[in-house]
Amino acid sequence: MQILIVEDNLADLNLILEVLQDEKIAVDVSVARDGMEAMDYLFNRGAFEHAVAPDLVFLDLNLPKKDGREVLKEMKENPRLSSIPVVVLTTSQAEEDIIRSYHLQASCYVTKAFDFDQFVKIIRSIDGFWFSAVRYPPATKAILQTTQ
Repeated sequence: MQILIVEDNLADLNLILEVLQDEKIAVDVSVARDGMEAMDYLFNRGAFEHAVAPDLVFLDLNLPKKDGREVLKEMKENPRLSSIPVVVLTTSQAEEDIIRSYHLQASCYVTKAFDFDQFVKIIRSIDGFWFSAVRYPPATKAILQTTQ
């Protein structure tokens, strides 16, 4: 599994990476630190010319340069990117953000836990669902790679 983590907060990013490593979750991780970088990654622009299409995106909402809502909207409007599941992983508990994210076709909305043990449980549940239970169409990877 290839994950793109779009996160500007270095502490949150390091925590996600640490939990993935400590829990021995077998994924390849790429990181974008802002919304523009995420779009460059997804569209194979600049330094990301040879980036591998992600199977899943962890997306923070409050990002510099281009916010996560805009990234989500552009992904879901693009036929090449629209089938990639997006887990909104954010500190925002605002009802408006939750409603808007689902309206923009987020796959799920997860509020970051401030307690380490709770955060580990959240990442484990994401692993158990997205990396173990969910089945992806076998042609998705090939379609994504041929349309890049």
